[in-house]
Amino acid sequence: MGLGGISIWQLLIILVIIMLLFGTKRLGNIGSDLGNAIKGFRSAMRSGEEEGDSARIEKKDGGEAAGEESNREKKNSNG
Repeated sequence: MGLGGISIWQLLIILVIIMLLFGTKRLGNIGSDLGNAIKGFRSAMRSGEEEGDSARIEKKDGGEAAGEESNREKKNSNG
């Protein structure tokens, strides 16, 4: 038994039919195009995570710096 009740022989027959319809060269191109698309997606996800991390760090640093400045101003005006 294979995937979902499909035997290995049925999968091989389907593969042979697909190879006859499209040819091995076109299937190779489709495979390489799909691989490049997956690589591009992964790199975009990584760069998006890095941008999100840097934005969170900048927001956090900016908030603390603004808070410190306002505390200094309050001390100067009171003192």
